[in-house]
Amino acid sequence: MKKKIIRPSLIIAAAAIATAFVIIHKAIPKPQPITAPRIYLNDTLKNEMSTFEELEGLDKKVRSFMRQWQIKGASLSIMRNDSLLYSKGYGWADEQKGVEMQPGHILRMASVSKLITAAGIMVLQELDSLSIKDTVFGPSGILDDSLFNSTIKDKNYHKITVEHLLRHQGGFPRDPLFSSRDVMTQFRLETAPTKEDFYKVVLRNRARFEPGSWQRYSNFGYLLLSEIIEKKSGMSYEDFINRHVLYPAGCYDMHIAGNYYEDKRENEVRYYTHDGDGKFIEEYNKSGRIVERCYGGNNIPLLSGAGAWCGSTAELARFVASIDGRPGVKDILSQESINQMTEYLDKDTFSLGWNDTNPEKGWSRTGTLAGTSALVKYFPDGECWILITNTSTWKGPGLPRYTDELFRNCRKLYSDKLPKQDLFFNR
Repeated sequence: MKKKIIRPSLIIAAAAIATAFVIIHKAIPKPQPITAPRIYLNDTLKNEMSTFEELEGLDKKVRSFMRQWQIKGASLSIMRNDSLLYSKGYGWADEQKGVEMQPGHILRMASVSKLITAAGIMVLQELDSLSIKDTVFGPSGILDDSLFNSTIKDKNYHKITVEHLLRHQGGFPRDPLFSSRDVMTQFRLETAPTKEDFYKVVLRNRARFEPGSWQRYSNFGYLLLSEIIEKKSGMSYEDFINRHVLYPAGCYDMHIAGNYYEDKRENEVRYYTHDGDGKFIEEYNKSGRIVERCYGGNNIPLLSGAGAWCGSTAELARFVASIDGRPGVKDILSQESINQMTEYLDKDTFSLGWNDTNPEKGWSRTGTLAGTSALVKYFPDGECWILITNTSTWKGPGLPRYTDELFRNCRKLYSDKLPKQDLFFNR
């Protein structure tokens, strides 16, 4: 009987395949047991810790701003060089129950969620699971699935990269995530649209412009980024972000928000809307019920990485400290990734996750939903101011511009009066 000859070339090829297999499968570490501390940052913070006689003027400025815009409650945190100097609640967390706002209360942060999602993408890139230059659709795309392949007819979509999604340059013809009722009517759906329905609604049509040639703000693009995170990690979006982004950053009390008051966390605020903002509306699933816009007007959890996170301003400051490149708090990203996220191209190009990273004006990230308005402003000198309200105003997405003005005015008057303390480590 002849001996079976195994050629060296076959051995080398087999070894190469095995090596590739190991490399691919070591990209995403296996989920480890969650070892969150018994006491969260939100449990340790009280208004009294940021109450100082020399800052009474700051408190008056914030309260005046709230009266001007008829805001029920707000949370403000101020960080400098990765130290949390100030964290305080103003007004009501829940006026009906007589609960005053405290710095440990959590609030919906709307599109500030996109900054968290972008950090998740950068983590995957550092794990060699993807590159932001990778294409999203088509034969070599990350989402090379039957749903997308059967829906997409315009080959322009095959040009979309992960970076295009991060910069709102995907070229999508519409952004339907806040139009559930219209989509149900248009496509004769009997139940509220799923994310798969939204994929079909958008991608069955021709691209509005060639990807990368222009930009148009897109929540839909960040829904796709959430899908990419799930595809590449093999985990749910929320689970991956918690385990690989938020927990490593020291943020243990951030959550995907619910739709209704009954869904809220124990330390989550009540949300309010104004008559001028369209206070009441038909429920997003066309049930026939008339609801307050902030409680059932939109499907918040479905927004996922585009706008569904809620958290305190203090933990949000902690997250920002972990992606800013400063030495005070250990960063969860490499300096190279941080540089990519904050690279400023021009005034007409979105940064990665951030709205803007103009080196002269600072980094900014805004967020607006029915019932909330948020602004993260990281100034060039390392001072970061974060305000989130539990009330939306008739200005809608325009309110953060006035919040930015409040920050700039208060910095001139009170920046040098901020206390020398670090509430991140006050436990």
